Formats: sequence, C-alpha cells, structure tokens
Amino acid sequence: MTKRFYITTAIDFVNATPHIGHAYEKICADVIARAMRLRDYSVIFQMGTDEHSTNVARKAAEAGIEPLAFCDEMVEKFLAVWEKLNLSYDVFIRTTSERHSNTVRDLLRRVHENGDIYQGKYKGYYCQSCERFYQEKDLVGKADGFYCRVHEIECEWLEEDNYFFRLSRYRDALLAHIEANPSFILPDNRRNEIVNVLKEGLEDVSISRSGITWGVRLPWDEEAVTYVWFDALINYVSAIGYSDDRTTYNHFWPAQLQVIGKDISRFHCIYWPAMLMSAGLPLPESIFAHGFVTYGGQKLSKTSGHVVEPLEIVDRFGADALRYFLVRDVPWGRDGDFTYERFVERYNADLANNLGNLVSRSLTMILKYAGGVIKLPEHPAGDRNNVFDVGLLERYLESFEAWRLHDMAATTIEMVDGVNLYIDRVKPWVLAKNAEAATRLQVVLYNLAEALRWIAVCAFPFIPEGAAKIWKQLNLPGKVADARFRDLRWGGFPCGVAVGETRPIFPRIEK
Repeated sequence: MTKRFYITTAIDFVNATPHIGHAYEKICADVIARAMRLRDYSVIFQMGTDEHSTNVARKAAEAGIEPLAFCDEMVEKFLAVWEKLNLSYDVFIRTTSERHSNTVRDLLRRVHENGDIYQGKYKGYYCQSCERFYQEKDLVGKADGFYCRVHEIECEWLEEDNYFFRLSRYRDALLAHIEANPSFILPDNRRNEIVNVLKEGLEDVSISRSGITWGVRLPWDEEAVTYVWFDALINYVSAIGYSDDRTTYNHFWPAQLQVIGKDISRFHCIYWPAMLMSAGLPLPESIFAHGFVTYGGQKLSKTSGHVVEPLEIVDRFGADALRYFLVRDVPWGRDGDFTYERFVERYNADLANNLGNLVSRSLTMILKYAGGVIKLPEHPAGDRNNVFDVGLLERYLESFEAWRLHDMAATTIEMVDGVNLYIDRVKPWVLAKNAEAATRLQVVLYNLAEALRWIAVCAFPFIPEGAAKIWKQLNLPGKVADARFRDLRWGGFPCGVAVGETRPIFPRIEK
C-alpha cells in the first residue's frame, strides 16, 4: 500500500498581504512535504485563504467593491508570493469555493443532528482583528477597557442571539485523547498549555454571527451566518474532497501533520478536534504549533511598521536565501528573529562561501583533471568515510523524524564542511602532478561528485532551486526532486557522466 502523508497549514486572512511570519510557516511545511516525497510518500500539501471574515467585508466596502471581488484580487497577490517562495503545495483551498461551503454545511448538519448545537445569547468581548470572542481573563484590562493580547487593540462588547456548540461536552474526551497520544500536540510546551486550559474547564462557544451577510449560511437557519473560525477550520477536510472527491478524502484523512502558529493553538487543539468528534470524523495524528518570527526583536505588524515583505527579499536575494535563513536560524517550535545583518551573515557563510564554493571548486577540478568525465573507481565505497561521516545522513533523517528542521539544514552544511576539509587534506592539485597518483586522483574526483549528489538531495527540501542547479551541473539524469533518500548509497554516481560547466549558484552578498 502506498505510504501517504497529508500536511496542512493555517489558511490566511486576505485582508492584508503576507509578511515574513506567514512565509515562515509555509516554508517549513514545504520543507517537510518535499522531504516526505524524498522518502517516497504520496503527499498532499495544503494551503489556502480564509475569506469569510468581517474584516474582509469591511476592507471590500472601503474599496467600493463586493467582498468576493476583493478576495479574488487578494488571492492573486497571495499566490504570487507563494510562487516566488517556490512552495510545492498540491491543493489551495478558498473558503468561498463551493466545495468548501458544501463541506461546512454538511458538517454543521452532523454536529446539529448529534445534539451539540443550541440557540442562546452571547455576551462578551470580541476582537475585530482576531475575529474571536474572549473572556475577560484572556484580555489585558486597562482603565478604558479590555485589550487583545495579540493585536493590542481594544475589544468591543457584543450581545448577540447566536447558536452555540457544546464544546464543554468534549473536555474529558480531549484530555483522554491527548494523554493517550502524546504526539497529538507538539511541541511539549504547547501540549502542556492546552492540557492546563482543559483542566480549568471549557465553556460552550458561539458558532454563528447575527446581522452579517458575508459567510456560509447555517443549513437549518438561513438567516444566520457561520462564525468564521468554525467555517475556516473545516477547510482541512474540504481541501481534499470531503464533499466532491471521497476517494481522495478517504485515502488522506486523517492528516498526519497540521502546522499552525502558536497564537491559534486553542482553535486547532480544542475547538477543531471537538468538532471532529461531534461530527464523527477521525482526528488528525499531530498538530504542531510553531513560534513567531520577529523583526529586530519587534513583533511583526502592519500597523506598527515592523514588517519584512517576503517578495522584497526574494527579488533581491532569491527564494533559497530566505528559505534557508528561516529554516536554519529559527528552530521550529520556538521564536526567532530576523535582521538583515544576520540574514547576510548566514547566507554568505553557509551558502556562498561554503556550499557555493564547494560546488565551484569540485567541478572545476573534475573538468581540469579528468576532462569533466566521472569514472567509477574499482572500489567506490572504500574511501567514503574519508570524505565526510556518512552517519550524518542517519542524523539528518533522525532530525527530520523529530521535526528538527534547523538541525537538518545544519547537518547538510556539516556534509559540505567535511568535503571541503577532504579537498584540503588530499590536495587533488598535488595528485594531478604525479602520474603514479592517477588512480588515487580518480577516486578523489569521484568522491567529490558523489558527495555533491548526496548534498543536493539533502539540501533540496530547503533550497530546492540551488539543489536543482547542483544536480544539473553534475549532469545527473532526471531531476533532484525525483531522487529518494534510499538511493543515497555511496557509489551511486553513474559512471561515464560528463559534468556540465560550473556556474555560480550562490553569489556572495556584499554588505
């Protein structure tokens, strides 16, 4: 049976274009999706946009256009960013699509028929930016009112006739599931936070809004619109065909990994699994709540001006540069900081001076000393541990299994370091001057080509464009994307291949 892997990311509000924080989540998910394909899994990598938002309706009104037309324009901007970042998503779901609306209404019916929805009056504070109801204890109290901890804006008091979901009914079931499945919520500190919330007790939550027309209508009350969070969470099953392609849905659900930001962990780790339990659907295997990316120590915010635009970096330095920095310097699961100074330092040290230089010097020597043709030594595996510790591949894969993406990147650079040290130790330019060392030189040049093959495969998840260039310059058959980790056995470089002309892969950035 084909090994399957379904990875999801949080869908984004389209009221503003994505910043580097949004890009970080998607890049990390893309690294995982690419690595799983290299492990020979059948992968679906989901992304999308959250469009049934009162903020979207407000922005559209300000622009003098209909909400759907506003969403259409914004989605194109999002897709342009994701394309520039070289994201390999397989499905992009819009919550305004028919397949999504049909799924929302179906799951609402199931939850309603299970007796988990009732009518009542909501009284409480509401953050317009979060589009979320809050209790006083979750807000910052000031003399003039209560403020959202995330957006630092005053929350408004709302009183509405709404429909409620019996979230409190699922407290014990959620605690039991988390205890029985320690990897259900990752990392550990996020799991502990959720367990503490559950132990404090749960209140039922509103799943509709009154006086709003933009959204999915409740199937039993066409006058009411589904609350945006209840609507949005369902995208993870609508994206893979719950309403129109049950073969794909049945094969890939439940998801193996759902990637979210830590600020929306309660929605995904409490509301979402409770909704699934009520609807009678399986729960995802694991939910990973990553940290935030700050800019010079400041929280990213369009209103404060602390923003790094992904396209600005990609247009100047390339997608691989940004991808590599975010994966390498922001340990997944923890917060990290972006500065241009640190970005340039990391790029020059690891990609330009190290990896780029290794590719250039290796291919130059192969062209100079062997006419560019790789010949298979009599014992191709005999010298492998002198190049770099092949145990690094095992460590690389162990890091991946534990979702330590930054360690994957670091281990790949350790391979590069090992090859550079090997070159300095064996001195091919000296061997080339001694006719009696011709056989030894052949082994050394083969090792360089084989090491670059390994490095290209291991680097592909986070720097796919650079890895593809290495593969092409080695003149290897097919594409690096079609390679598999299982093929990384020393001595796999094909005999008689004539390498291509070397070209700079990562030009140095001058400060």
